[in-house]
Amino acid sequence: MGRGKIEIKRIENSSNRQVTFAKRRAGLVKKAREIGVLCDAEVGVVIFSSAGKLYDFWTPKTTC
Repeated sequence: MGRGKIEIKRIENSSNRQVTFAKRRAGLVKKAREIGVLCDAEVGVVIFSSAGKLYDFWTPKTTC
């Protein structure tokens, strides 16, 4: 039993939209961190909110 498919469209309610944005942003950053650790890759993520606020994440540069 899996999750049902959702229609990808703009969320009209602004508070629901902000909650969804925050949850998905956290999920993207978590996945970026995981791929950086698992694959020993340098990963960078840049996200701009609808209000123009910048959120970023970079894995630390490793030296050999």
